[in-house]
Amino acid sequence: MNQTLDQKLAALKLGRMRQVYTSWIEQAVQSELGYAEFLDQLLTEELLARQENQLHRKMKAAGFPYAATIEQFDFSLRPELKRAVLMRFFDSSFITNAGCLLLIGPSGLGKTHLAVALGTKMVQLGYTVRFVMAQHVTNAVLTATTRSEITRLIEPLVKCDLLVLDELGYLSMEPQVGPVLYEIISGRYQKGATVITSNKSLASWGELVGDTTLMMAIIDRLLHHGEVFYLRGPSYRMRGKEPVTLNAKGESFLSTEKA
Repeated sequence: MNQTLDQKLAALKLGRMRQVYTSWIEQAVQSELGYAEFLDQLLTEELLARQENQLHRKMKAAGFPYAATIEQFDFSLRPELKRAVLMRFFDSSFITNAGCLLLIGPSGLGKTHLAVALGTKMVQLGYTVRFVMAQHVTNAVLTATTRSEITRLIEPLVKCDLLVLDELGYLSMEPQVGPVLYEIISGRYQKGATVITSNKSLASWGELVGDTTLMMAIIDRLLHHGEVFYLRGPSYRMRGKEPVTLNAKGESFLSTEKA
């Protein structure tokens, strides 16, 4: 009988129930569970397993570079950021209002950590998220040979509930990337939420694609329902190490100057 039941559960793709039904039969006998309660427990097991699998698939599809949560972020090292203010973005209203969050500052201040933490929270709330580095978009545009390839690149970035565009401005962009970036942002305007991290101030974004007018059109759409946070201070990665300074030739040396 068990073999027949296994086959039926497998055919119905009730994987979790197939794993646990024997133990629940034993527990039902011992606890004198009624038929309805027994069935409810089995269905609950299956439902929870499916929700867990769905969450895992969405997390994988998001493409986060690493795991991060808001609880792991040390706000004491970033006094310019107020936890209560930032937590407003960790709510479903950020998605439903098609909001935008720009995190700007030098490398190592936790911008990507915050972006991943926010994206992770939205996946947990059931939304679709895509995390992509700006340089990845640039490379994809430069290697595309047809319009259909560009469309395949843009489509998932426009349709997802939350787009996280990481490290905008760390490397220069070719002129042909600007129009694609505009197409992505304008396609999301008032439809999807967006998070962008950058080491460049907004005033210098026009230099990224060599077209100030185009970049102003992008910024205008981002800031309509968006906010900008500037992060300051020493890099997380340099804590406990001697400060490094670059000279005029771009050569690095350890700074021995005392405060």
